[in-house]
Amino acid sequence: MNLLAADPLYAKGIDLTVVLILIGKTLAVFAIVLLSVLFYIWFMRKVIADMQNRIGPQRAGPFGILQTLADGIKAFFKESSRPSAADKRVYMLAPYLALIPAVMAFAIVPIGGEVSIAGHRTYLQLADPDIGILWLLMMSGIGLYGVMLAGWSSGSKYPLLGSVRASAQLLSYEAALGLAVVGVLVHAGTLSTRGIVDGQSWTSWHSFVSNWFWLPAIGAFVIFLIAALAETNHPPFDLVEAEQELVGGFHTEYSGIRFAIFFLAEFMNLVTMSAIAVTLFLGGPSGPALGFVAADSWINVWVMPVFWFTFKLLVLLYATVWVRATLPRLRYDQLMSFGWKYLIELAFVWAMITGVVVVGADQGWNRWVTVPAAIVGGAMILGVLWLCIPRRGETVEEFR
Repeated sequence: MNLLAADPLYAKGIDLTVVLILIGKTLAVFAIVLLSVLFYIWFMRKVIADMQNRIGPQRAGPFGILQTLADGIKAFFKESSRPSAADKRVYMLAPYLALIPAVMAFAIVPIGGEVSIAGHRTYLQLADPDIGILWLLMMSGIGLYGVMLAGWSSGSKYPLLGSVRASAQLLSYEAALGLAVVGVLVHAGTLSTRGIVDGQSWTSWHSFVSNWFWLPAIGAFVIFLIAALAETNHPPFDLVEAEQELVGGFHTEYSGIRFAIFFLAEFMNLVTMSAIAVTLFLGGPSGPALGFVAADSWINVWVMPVFWFTFKLLVLLYATVWVRATLPRLRYDQLMSFGWKYLIELAFVWAMITGVVVVGADQGWNRWVTVPAAIVGGAMILGVLWLCIPRRGETVEEFR
């Protein structure tokens, strides 16, 4: 895996300035993720309040913008308790196993283009490994350990049951998420997030349709968003802490700041997944520059790419709030049935159709024949799979 050569920062070797720039970028990524969570929680409360004809937070700071910070400070100073039967080391470690992967996954997100810092050229991105998407999937998998170990180490059966159910949910939708990503990788031809963004560069207003992957990979886009919501325990998939069924889920025995860390990790994961969706499907920081300003000015080099990335991210985050305020929570059997019986199959068939279309384009096949044939073939496979799903009265338990 090549971690250094991808970023021009390391092209002339590593000196003290390069190390300081790297430390600054690391601190900046952590600050961005943390502040984005604080903003998102406030934003979520205000938007849902508007949808329900309420005011929302308004006491702490202007328009209640400091309400989330006040909640965090309160959680930090609240007394933390630990069950006597808990495994102390694992119990203390579990919240951080849920938190750290969310920050590590955001490290591969390009939030801007190539800039100059202290005479060194570098990307507005912490790291650009040539297996960036695999890094994302690895971090997503490691976050699962925090959930599972939190329930197991608590020394109580309720958190253990909650962690088993949460792990089953995350593993189920991880498969659909990975297959949805394949639909983009086939078009991009690279696992590097910077390479994927470069493949969606902005050349004209037509680039929104012709260059960005949301349209040619529209099926993968929809599947990715659904799987990402389930991966991050976002409504209507918030069965991980369904209070009416599991008391509080895998973190029932946690209190104080450790309890808050789990929710911080959950919202961090949501922001990270939305940022990954922007990178994979919506061109990342690519967008029109200001024509009345020089192309190499700091406004077009620094400000505009970050502005477009932030704008796209806010649109997706608003959509998640809209979903949260609109859809009711699923039952657990509906959650698992939707994931295993429908979403994974749809993601697999879409990846197959995408592969056929892309290979056909490379080989010069007639698109008016290739695309319909691929769609018909995919529909036939879905039809066969649908016929294989047991109907009511066909299972052994129902016969009994």
